[in-house]
Amino acid sequence: MTETNLVETNSETTFMGSAAQDKAEVDTTSSQLSNDKLIEMLKSMMQIRRFEERTMQSYMQQKIGGFCHIYIGQEAVAVGSIGATKPDDPIVGAYRDHGLALARGMDPKYAMAEMFGKITGCAKGKGGSMHFFDKEHHMYGGHAIVGGQCPLGAGLAFAIQYEKKDNVVLCYFGDGAVNQGAFHEAFNLASIWNLPVIFVLENNSYSMGTHINRGTAMANDLRAKAEAYGMRYAECDGLDVLDVYTTFKREIDRTRNAANPQWERGIIPDYKREGAPVGPCFMNVKTYRYKGHSMSDPQKYRAKEEVEAKQELDPINRLVNHLIDNNIATQDQIDEFDKAAKAEAQAAVKFANESPEMPIEELFTDIYVNPYGPYKKGGLPQMLQGKDLE
Repeated sequence: MTETNLVETNSETTFMGSAAQDKAEVDTTSSQLSNDKLIEMLKSMMQIRRFEERTMQSYMQQKIGGFCHIYIGQEAVAVGSIGATKPDDPIVGAYRDHGLALARGMDPKYAMAEMFGKITGCAKGKGGSMHFFDKEHHMYGGHAIVGGQCPLGAGLAFAIQYEKKDNVVLCYFGDGAVNQGAFHEAFNLASIWNLPVIFVLENNSYSMGTHINRGTAMANDLRAKAEAYGMRYAECDGLDVLDVYTTFKREIDRTRNAANPQWERGIIPDYKREGAPVGPCFMNVKTYRYKGHSMSDPQKYRAKEEVEAKQELDPINRLVNHLIDNNIATQDQIDEFDKAAKAEAQAAVKFANESPEMPIEELFTDIYVNPYGPYKKGGLPQMLQGKDLE
């Protein structure tokens, strides 16, 4: 870890109204959200931001091991999109999953404990940062294989269709997944079976350190990816939580309404740019991550000025300005919300610190082992039977 990263890790954002936000306002033209809903969204984004800052700090203190991918800058994507779902609509994501889990309702204590490798974690400490899972809140995991969650999203949608439910799956992935075979296979099946799924590209412009324009064909118009599979396409400003919410609400309703008895192959909708066919949708959410790809990323592939320009469009500050300008909240109230978010993040770290370590016996539970081989001498090795522990 470089000294530069250490300095950045310890920095904190200040949420202030009317500060450096002249370049962009939130889109309120189609939003019919109540004041309570707007404040709820702000609190949720603050919760993610403060949780992530404590995550970085804990990582630097070596409380967290392995890979760790920070979500700061992308909070509006998780909060806006998940805010437009029903609580039992399944979501599935990639390794940058902290924000998705918190926005879906995971208790920050269990999220932090998971990264600390503690038994109280959401996956008993076995998954770590990249593998949050929360069955109670219908979050079906963060997945570390790039694009690997796309077939899982299609599978969840197939289950919904098979059981004739009216849910919609949100399947999140990053820029790099667009070029994976699993992405295209999932799109193909979702389209020919008219599955109730929205594939969500969290387009932060970088596949690790490679700009999307250098690694993805037709990056200037990703609509082509949807058209190739006869799938509906939409995009929104991922730094504007209200634009995210209203766009997702519209497209989720369209996809949910496609869950009628006529889903056989014979009624596959034709793709029409103006016709907005029902069924699956490819959503391109243009966002930005302020931090590196992971905690070990020195970020030599982008200029400091580029990051600073994006930070001026900060999604939390944009909503803060909207709330203050429209007399929905005062700066004092904003400060209290932020104070609560900081306290909650600190409590999560304390809980994780004080939680017991995962017992070594847990290494042999919740795993799949083929007892019949192919093992030498025809038997299951003692180590896989847990006998080495005796």
